[in-house]
Amino acid sequence: MPRRNRETLSIHIGQAGIQMGEAIWAQYGLEHGIGKDGQRIADEQDAGDAPFTECPTFYSDNGEGRYVPRAIFIDTEPMVIDQLQLAEIGELFNPEYLIRGKEDAANNYARGYYTLSHRTLAGAMEAVRQIAEDADNLQGMILYHAYGGGTGSGVAAHLLQEFAEEYPRKCRLSFSVYPAPYLGTSVVEPYNTVLMAHRTMNFMECSFLMDNQAIYNICSRRLSIERPSYANLNQLISQVVSGVTASLRFGGDLNVDMSEFQTNLVPYPRLHFPVISFAPIISWESVNHEKLDIGALTRQLFDPSCQMVWCGLSRRDKYMACCLLYRGHILPKDINEAIASIKATRSVQFVDWSPTGFKIGINSMTPKMAPTGDLVPVRRCVTMLASRTAISDAWSNIDEQFDVMYRKRAFVHWFLGEGMELCEFNEARENLACLEMDYREAAALTAGSGTESDIEEY
Repeated sequence: MPRRNRETLSIHIGQAGIQMGEAIWAQYGLEHGIGKDGQRIADEQDAGDAPFTECPTFYSDNGEGRYVPRAIFIDTEPMVIDQLQLAEIGELFNPEYLIRGKEDAANNYARGYYTLSHRTLAGAMEAVRQIAEDADNLQGMILYHAYGGGTGSGVAAHLLQEFAEEYPRKCRLSFSVYPAPYLGTSVVEPYNTVLMAHRTMNFMECSFLMDNQAIYNICSRRLSIERPSYANLNQLISQVVSGVTASLRFGGDLNVDMSEFQTNLVPYPRLHFPVISFAPIISWESVNHEKLDIGALTRQLFDPSCQMVWCGLSRRDKYMACCLLYRGHILPKDINEAIASIKATRSVQFVDWSPTGFKIGINSMTPKMAPTGDLVPVRRCVTMLASRTAISDAWSNIDEQFDVMYRKRAFVHWFLGEGMELCEFNEARENLACLEMDYREAAALTAGSGTESDIEEY
């Protein structure tokens, strides 16, 4: 009996989600040998291209040798999607799955959620239903968005609500651009972030946070890019996302399924915000001076300068679970030795009630880097997804920024003018305060006393 596919739907929302999507699908095409027009790249055509590898999980075959991404792009205004269609890989996407409105969400969660989402969600949900019907067995969705934007917060929150009602048993993951502590693109990012997190707390199984400041620092310090652009940032994000999804796209010795991320990384339903790290991140200048054995790569992951969100600079940081996804020709024996070495140094502390906490994935496909990209091509790499109490630092920071503005009721009238009520601000802030407390209590629990009810009644 032929094996049934387990398809995954990618949904890119708002400017950040769409621009991330452009870089990510270019990366997938490079790894699977699929050209910018959706046609397979002939192996003999160019020795530098990746050999063609079918990917029914992320692409659908139209029956005539053309591969179309299972992806939907949504924005409340047309400009960013128009730019996507004019880009090099614009021809790749099905125009029916490019959902655009006529008005900008103006960096306003309430405008996105209450005013504009109704006009775009009808088309978006119809596209989701079409992809779900065409699929053998849709395993879930991956959402790409920014917490701080009006569309990325408001429309994404409403879409997740609809998705939870219509497809309650499908897995929902997200790659989310989180507001950076000292680098913002909008004054009201703290409001949007707190409101979005509050609204979607029960609709998301696992949310991988990344902030522009952490990624900017990686590009400038580790890759020696003098003035990193969003294109540089998105290219690095695409490599990280590729590392996380490799086990969904390729066969491997120890593959990690979509639902396994949730099982292994989420100790309690609300604590679903793992921190991502990636190694190696090597510039062309230092390529000949870096150690690239498994031990060195694994140690790099625990370096704060390799993580995608700014947090965990205090000694109170504890790990609850850790998923290491290796790519390339790697022996399990080397991984075991690397992990034993990490444990022996005691630099990484696990909570008492989860002392071993490591989940391993091994994928034999060598990673691919863009020929003109910033990252040096390597034969193996590793992505770490770590459930850490340190992520509460990121939430504390955004909550403080929220409090400073909300105390004066600054900018609140723009949200109330879109039909939102003041009590939603108070409920959202209270919910996020509980989230911070949940993380602190998870770190404080001792072996034998930690039960789910100690964190919160669900």
